[in-house]
Amino acid sequence: MGKTYQSIVVKASADKVWEKLRNFHDMSWAPDIVANVKAVGDRKGDQPGAKRVLNEAFYETLHALDDDNRELTYSIDDGPSPVSAGEVSNYEGHIRVRPVTESEEGTFVEWYSHWTGKDEEAAEFCHGIYAGLLGQLKKTLEH
Repeated sequence: MGKTYQSIVVKASADKVWEKLRNFHDMSWAPDIVANVKAVGDRKGDQPGAKRVLNEAFYETLHALDDDNRELTYSIDDGPSPVSAGEVSNYEGHIRVRPVTESEEGTFVEWYSHWTGKDEEAAEFCHGIYAGLLGQLKKTLEH
């Protein structure tokens, strides 16, 4: 099973960070990485079953959104190599937001995923994307 894990600390409240991440159809906080998000279907961005297409290449579905615990789970249903439907299966991504208890304005954000197939190639590919997205989140919320 392939997997990847990234995390970052953002100098903003957990509520503020979660507000940016919880809408599956809005990735305006990552303008240097996500050029466009197309909502597919009639589900809102905070409803399980919501679908999107990122950068006209990644087809994803929101499976769970938990506001109380500030967590969401989604799948990549198809995408470019090495995460295409023909190369990986059961791709499940998770984002978790937790307050840093040492300080009033700090938040720990985790972004991790696992799948079957193309383990090393997909891990390298996804790590770079998720690390970049977390960097964009930090830049957007701290400036």
